[in-house]
Amino acid sequence: MEIALFGGSFDPPHVGHVLAATYALATEPVDELWMLPVFEHPFRKKLRASFELRARMCEAALAGLLPRARVSRAEAELGGEGRTVDLLEHLHGKHPEHRWVLVIGSDLVAETGQWKRFDRVQELARIVVVPRGGPLLPDLSSTEVRRILASGGDARALVPVAALRLALESGAYRAPPPEVR
Repeated sequence: MEIALFGGSFDPPHVGHVLAATYALATEPVDELWMLPVFEHPFRKKLRASFELRARMCEAALAGLLPRARVSRAEAELGGEGRTVDLLEHLHGKHPEHRWVLVIGSDLVAETGQWKRFDRVQELARIVVVPRGGPLLPDLSSTEVRRILASGGDARALVPVAALRLALESGAYRAPPPEVR
């Protein structure tokens, strides 16, 4: 099973977090998404709510909305001493049967050079960057998606993965053959 990991302070979790989780589940071929509140902020930033309250708020934020998403308390198992690489090593040891995808916001891409052993993070998990900021709903039409699919373009960021799979398998969106006169 492939599991997307979406970590954050979630102090408190907000609609942007739910939308990011929804985006990852809709556009990536993952089986589940695990929302992972940090036990302690990696840069010792003061968190207003306790770990358990933040975990419960995450569960409430997801409840009824995303059946393939759940909250993981794996950060608590590390006791706040770990970083992303440590969490991934822990999860690999605890769940060797899974493959991991690390979901990060586009705002974090520039900071990955400061992460502990980011090279190892990339070995342990496929990295998926979720855009941060901008409009809640993209300026997108089915006409544009059909054009992209007909040209053989990549529509993974535009169409939920299960729907895209069916669209591609059906062949309905291939370019029509040229007219014969």
